[in-house]
Amino acid sequence: MNAFSVDTLKERIKKYPKKNLIHLPTPLQRLDHLSEALGGPEIFMKRDDLTGLAFGGNKSRKLEFIIQDVLKKNADVIVTWASLQSNWCLQTAAAAREIGITPVLVLFKTYDLPEEYDGNLLLDFILRADIRIMDAEKGKIMKQEDVADIIDKIVLELKEKGHSPYVAPIGGSMVGGSMDKPLGAIAYVNAAAEIVEQVENEGIRVDHIIHASGSGGTQAGLVVGTKALGRDIKVSGISVSDEKEAYSKEILTIARDTVEALHLELIVEDEDIIVIDEYIKEGYGVINREVSEAIRFMALKEGIFLDPVYTGKAMVALIDLIKKGCFTKDEQILFIHTGGTPALFPNKYKITEFLSQ
Repeated sequence: MNAFSVDTLKERIKKYPKKNLIHLPTPLQRLDHLSEALGGPEIFMKRDDLTGLAFGGNKSRKLEFIIQDVLKKNADVIVTWASLQSNWCLQTAAAAREIGITPVLVLFKTYDLPEEYDGNLLLDFILRADIRIMDAEKGKIMKQEDVADIIDKIVLELKEKGHSPYVAPIGGSMVGGSMDKPLGAIAYVNAAAEIVEQVENEGIRVDHIIHASGSGGTQAGLVVGTKALGRDIKVSGISVSDEKEAYSKEILTIARDTVEALHLELIVEDEDIIVIDEYIKEGYGVINREVSEAIRFMALKEGIFLDPVYTGKAMVALIDLIKKGCFTKDEQILFIHTGGTPALFPNKYKITEFLSQ
């Protein structure tokens, strides 16, 4: 296929309007001290933790497109779900309040944290979200098929009260609920165009993009965007929950839906989807020593705080992959900070326990 220009790709994306909620472009930061300490490739960071909505994060890019769809469909309530300390749910609640509608958050206890108002849950409470806390399988992200009955009952309840609910699938990634296009992934095709513009303006060559991957929309969008722009960049998602065999198929589905939605003349192949699942360890949201040490390492080297569920785990992977010689010293890596730092606080006891030993 012939590569698209950044401007042409942006024109395709404009088919799906967005509600301006955040500050773009997010900064691209050179991590000189980290690069030197690891003695490997040159590392940069895309600061999507600085999007500006409710402590920032990658989910707010997605919500610009999703919230516009909510407005288009005249919903007065937005319903979504995720784990107890979900970044996605916090961002959704803040975006909902931005347009004056009520967020209904179904929060599953997928890891062992108390139901106290701390971290993201405290912020959900401040936003007056309608919070529904439920038990769930530990160490796994709750997929759409797992929660369909629960969400259907809540939607029925809301309709009986006269509301018009919009159901946003977890992470804004997989098509489902009220979202009939992969809007979250489209947002990250847009982010890929933003990244390409930034690196070219600054004379940087990016060989690899490394990021935490949970619901698949961010990775699918980056894969489609870099491929559409004809850039030879390997996009590697560090899985925080699911084994790569099944999870790769989900990302591939989202990517192909995105290609179709944007009418792009390209084919996303199985080998385009790189999922690294060796760092899941004890499961989704379970804090261990390696994650705690990676958070401190980044803080000491660059003064940047990672979160314990997503970016901390992705940094563990990046450090280990560099130590194993998976990258050459002349390669350049872009690490995407996807946000989520409020989750540090409800995990404070585990983190301090590991870092005090």
